[in-house]
Amino acid sequence: MTAVTADTQEAYEAVFDAAVAADERIEPRDWMPDAYRATLVRQIAQHAHSEIIGMQPEANWITRAPSLRRKAILMAKVQDEAGHGLYLYSAAETLGTSRDELLDKLHTGRQKYSSIFNYPTLTWADVGAIGWLVDGAAITNQVPLCRCSYGPYARAMVRICKEESFHQRQGYESLLALSRGTPEQHAMAQDAVNRWWWPSLMMFGPPDDESSHSAQSMAWKIKRHSNDELRQRFVDICVPQAETLGLTLPDPDLRWNEERGHYDFGPIDWTEFWDVLKGNGPCNEQRITQRRRAHEEGAWVREAAAAYAAKHGEATA
Repeated sequence: MTAVTADTQEAYEAVFDAAVAADERIEPRDWMPDAYRATLVRQIAQHAHSEIIGMQPEANWITRAPSLRRKAILMAKVQDEAGHGLYLYSAAETLGTSRDELLDKLHTGRQKYSSIFNYPTLTWADVGAIGWLVDGAAITNQVPLCRCSYGPYARAMVRICKEESFHQRQGYESLLALSRGTPEQHAMAQDAVNRWWWPSLMMFGPPDDESSHSAQSMAWKIKRHSNDELRQRFVDICVPQAETLGLTLPDPDLRWNEERGHYDFGPIDWTEFWDVLKGNGPCNEQRITQRRRAHEEGAWVREAAAAYAAKHGEATA
């Protein structure tokens, strides 16, 4: 392989920087800095892992859904999450990494997934709270990714965001039904919101001054907004929605700030966030153990599919 000279490297970087500055898409065959590629692999892999691990908390309630309609909706949603993971693993593969490598890093703890999925779903109302809050936070975070500078990631996000919007609406509708139901159902909905509100705010990542990746990701236009900007946007959206639901967000400091034009909210317990991220959450061990087991038990399916593809390829060669 011919060595790249310093002048050639500088020329490549200039073309890349100009494309990003002009809001053009970087495609898989385009030259890109190694750090840009590594950042994308890390972010897309974490996103894909989160979609796959995120199937577990709600799948826990498929067999216990209160009606056939709710069961069908939940099954469709969990299937969507599996599809999102596949889109994202495919996007990561365009960067030169393999799906097997990414899954191995997930299973061995070398790559992370969203900390929100390390909390348990204790009641049926948790399914609604996840739809409204967790998927709502995901939409707030992910819609700007449709304008990500890396083409395959941005295009994958278009469909994912459309489906996440359905997930958020079904969660909101489910909580609304519970809130307007019996006193016991209303209390169950309120309890779920109490438990999921703060972890949902943590989903946007640490404060901007503690985030090690945000500034560079924004400079490359992988991200379009900072963690704190997105978190504030989410709070502003949720407050009037909670009022319509007849539910209370568990923050005594939550109030409208006329001067800022935004809602002020209380301090987030970042100690809890980092503790869960390090593997000490309520369900960390359960989630990854179940993921490893599913991967191992599905080995025969992958082997059969590979054998069929090889045989079919030989027959048509």
